Amino acid sequence: MNKKIGVYGAVVNFVAVFCFALFLLFGFDYGSYFSSMFIAFSFVLMMCGYAYFAKKEAKLAGYISVAFSAVYTAIILLVYFAQLTTVRLNDLTLQAAALLDFQQCGLLFNYDLLGYAVMSLATFFAGLTVKPQTKIDKWLKYLLMVHGVFFISCFVFPMTGLFKADSPKWIGVAVLEFWCFYFCPISILSILHFSSCKE
Repeated sequence: MNKKIGVYGAVVNFVAVFCFALFLLFGFDYGSYFSSMFIAFSFVLMMCGYAYFAKKEAKLAGYISVAFSAVYTAIILLVYFAQLTTVRLNDLTLQAAALLDFQQCGLLFNYDLLGYAVMSLATFFAGLTVKPQTKIDKWLKYLLMVHGVFFISCFVFPMTGLFKADSPKWIGVAVLEFWCFYFCPISILSILHFSSCKE
């Protein structure tokens, strides 16, 4: 059962990341917001899988990855649930929209980046739990740990005021598509990794 949870979590994660990328290309914002929530749900399952199957000497790294994944998920769910409910269903004042509307790069946009910064830390520590004996696991460990580098940009850039509502939208889309292109292999390799784990 534990193996199945890890595998199913990684499968849902792949589908959610793929749908997120697709909705971005077609400019369907609410579809991408909905997909993002399932990226978060499934990410927790994946990180718990890494913690469960970690060797004794890497258990702490696994627990840390689970803790960071829970923080990431809480932030992401708050951000995108707000977009699908409060922002979508209400006529917000200009000041409220500046804070709450993701498209205006305000408070919730910055919280979103904070969430992805924490997600990057979770993948870094999950990478520490992988003891590669196959090429698949070597690539998985490498991708998970390098993904941790995204922490720097997601954590620091919002503090610099780099992201503005009047910035060309295609730049943000290109960055997110690159992230999807990077993360899809992590999901696929996670499926293979959990499938090969022994209960």
